[in-house]
Amino acid sequence: MTLLRLTDRGLYCEAGDFFVDPWAAVDRAIVTHAHGDHVAWGCGAYLASAPGVPVLRERLDPAARIRGAAYGVPVDVGGVRVSLHPAGHILGSAQVRVEHQGEVWVVSGDYKTEPDPTCTPWEPVRCDTFVTECTFGLPVYRWPAQSTVVDDIHAWWRANQVAGKASLLFGYALGKAQRLIAALDPEVGPILTHGAVERMTRVYRETGVRLPPTTHAALSDRSMWPRAIVVAPPSADGSAWARRFGAQSTAFASGWMAIRGTRRRRAIDRGFTMSDHVDWPGLLAAIDATGARRVWATHGYTATLVRWLQEHGIEARAIETRYEGERDDTAGDEGGVEEPT
Repeated sequence: MTLLRLTDRGLYCEAGDFFVDPWAAVDRAIVTHAHGDHVAWGCGAYLASAPGVPVLRERLDPAARIRGAAYGVPVDVGGVRVSLHPAGHILGSAQVRVEHQGEVWVVSGDYKTEPDPTCTPWEPVRCDTFVTECTFGLPVYRWPAQSTVVDDIHAWWRANQVAGKASLLFGYALGKAQRLIAALDPEVGPILTHGAVERMTRVYRETGVRLPPTTHAALSDRSMWPRAIVVAPPSADGSAWARRFGAQSTAFASGWMAIRGTRRRRAIDRGFTMSDHVDWPGLLAAIDATGARRVWATHGYTATLVRWLQEHGIEARAIETRYEGERDDTAGDEGGVEEPT
């Protein structure tokens, strides 16, 4: 019997009678992070990382039973030793380490290995079996240095100011938006936020994440708009809400922007390659760092990753998921499955 097995409700640990990131309501859920494709509403009890509890509470019913565990501190769940370790994806994101009778599995959830001041950095966790996401699991996906991307965003923003246009920058409301805000220079101009972004940004601030000042766009003065950068979820693109800003230039920050043509399909003016997921080199390095002799691949380009691992002598298989990761049409909002780019 394997320590974890795939069921119609997701990954299940029979020894401890719990699910990791279940797809439907279950009695006991261990949650890697608060994005909608990793959290099932209506579970009897949730276990999440302590830093992730405030975010999870914002997303779930106020009456939800949520227990927080500090990173790296083991807890007993039904007789199984479980610990949560930083994933570097968004605030509170965690890898789930499961240990029982000498066998160790790690479920990555979503993760990135790049530094990000808005969340605890990813750390490798040694294991026998590693269940990894591979949202961007193709060799073509290689992220540029964040400093270069941020410089490009500022240059675009300044050019829009000269042209008298508002700068609408789209990034998902939980995680990506806060990473963007943290990187923006308020000396360039006002930073305005969509309501969904402002709500999650407030939670980040309350947990101690340092961010530059922002103004809820609904409370902003019209005279600010030609100088401002407006951070909003992708679903706001082309909406009546977005049109209120008048003359504008639009941009989207996502890993999908690494592929020429994606920006044209979205009909936006600029694309900035910034992802909260690991790229191809980082994915391979992360797998190597775990020392795992077996890899299960999910969420994304599983076939490519599995084939590469098998060709290099690692036992690997793809496992099904109800959510196949983000898609490059990225039409979702902060509660949709396309959200975590």
